[in-house]
Amino acid sequence: MKTIDEYMAMNYPMEVIKDEDEGGYVISFPDLNGCVTCAETIEAALAAAEDAKRAWIEAALEEGYPVSEPTTDDQYSGQFKLRMPKSLHRSLAQHAKQDGVSMNQYCLYLLARQDAAHAG
Repeated sequence: MKTIDEYMAMNYPMEVIKDEDEGGYVISFPDLNGCVTCAETIEAALAAAEDAKRAWIEAALEEGYPVSEPTTDDQYSGQFKLRMPKSLHRSLAQHAKQDGVSMNQYCLYLLARQDAAHAG
């Protein structure tokens, strides 16, 4: 098991969200489930985030809970196999051709657009 300082030295991804309703900023660490903090300014939120991360890791270690290491893009190849009905395959290929792009580029565009809409 790693020490608190070893975990704190790891580069955990954080999500920063501007709170449009209440004002200020909310910061969370997706790899540390439930580790969330907020503050009025971005500077204060970033400082609070480090405190929240330390407190979360300390509590997990004291209670004997596992602490996840940060996820990285190295864990993803950028490829996956997708099975689909032939009719959808034909439709996607036709639309890609109409747009003058490869089917891979067309599907990537559609996935990115839908993913952005889902996140928003």
